[in-house]
Amino acid sequence: MLNRRTLLAGAALSVPGLGVVGAGMPGAAAELPHPPAARAAAHGAAAHGARKPAEPPAPPGSPANTPLGPLDTAAKWAVIIDFNTGATLLDKDADAPMPPSSMTKLMTMYIVYGMLKSGRLQLTQELPVSERAWRMTGSKMFVQIGAQVKVEDLVRGVIVQSGNDACIVFAEAVAGSEEQFAELMNQKARELGMTQTHFRNATGWPDPEQHMSARDIATLARRIIQDFPDYYKYDSEKSFKYNNIDQQNRNPLVQKGLADGLKTGHTEDGGYGLVASAERNGRRVVLVINGLTSMHQRAEESERLLEWSFREFENVTLFSAGDTIEQVPVWLGSQPTVPLVAARDLAATMPRAWRKNAKVTLEYDSPVAAPIARGSTLGKLTVAGQGVPDLELPLLAGTDVPKLGLPGRALAVLSRYVTGS
Repeated sequence: MLNRRTLLAGAALSVPGLGVVGAGMPGAAAELPHPPAARAAAHGAAAHGARKPAEPPAPPGSPANTPLGPLDTAAKWAVIIDFNTGATLLDKDADAPMPPSSMTKLMTMYIVYGMLKSGRLQLTQELPVSERAWRMTGSKMFVQIGAQVKVEDLVRGVIVQSGNDACIVFAEAVAGSEEQFAELMNQKARELGMTQTHFRNATGWPDPEQHMSARDIATLARRIIQDFPDYYKYDSEKSFKYNNIDQQNRNPLVQKGLADGLKTGHTEDGGYGLVASAERNGRRVVLVINGLTSMHQRAEESERLLEWSFREFENVTLFSAGDTIEQVPVWLGSQPTVPLVAARDLAATMPRAWRKNAKVTLEYDSPVAAPIARGSTLGKLTVAGQGVPDLELPLLAGTDVPKLGLPGRALAVLSRYVTGS
């Protein structure tokens, strides 16, 4: 009876600079394919490095955690998430509850966008302005008491002008009162997995019981972009004029054309905050910072961290579903080997120097006893290394391998006995 075992042997991944430990028969090379996406990423990294801009000095502050090591930031709370892979590129108290200020309005709009998408609201529909909405202070759209305002204008009033009054109009139209609307907000937060969030109002008006974490805000921002692409376009508008009052979008990254959303916020307890998203060369990131001391500091720090996230990381497709990773010997099968194929795409956000640090390990039993069913799991591939996210990819049989008939099995056993192979 053959013993099942994992034997480690040196092997080389043909992605340049990426070391691999293979698992298989002694002396067997685990030559892994060089994915086109990885070649393109390598070329892009070289081109990027040729024109690397000078990085502005970091402001005073305590460091955030990143895959590259600590990075100083003046923000009290911060997180940067890669939109496509969900990788956390920067984390500073990202899961701590904090006053979300006007970034709260993103949940108000998530609910409104959902109603627009389902047809329960129409952009051309008009909603009434109550006295409570008209009297609401803070940032305003300046709706008039008793007026009927188009939903599309109210959307711009919330997103571009950060209108507290527009939020109240939406809350009362959707749920009858702001208090009931806050319950809808909390229900939606639970559905989206926002574990450090509790709402008391639709505007972000200071309330000791209202809080969100930076990560929850990033989660919400990602879902807005993902779930409502037809309405996310409003976030990139730089100004909106209503009631003969022209107001500029408060997001400095939107004003400079560096981001296409989403929101700013400010309260005395929360400081100055911002959630932004930007896309470059098919890669999108979401940034949330809060607890800054001024609008100027918020603008400078958000731009610095956004540029850092694009400069220092890249998205790499290591393998695609169905790629052949290795050929494994088969015992008593109708063919001598079976291909190990990737179960799914393996993509990750990597530091641009990942090829120097990443190690790939193949692990599988060898030889594999026939019969083998296509799609059965025969092993796994893991990726690890300093600054590299831990990744694991199941390896599947790429084809059916029937068991030899009795004469063939007898011949194979005899051959193994005689030759030892």
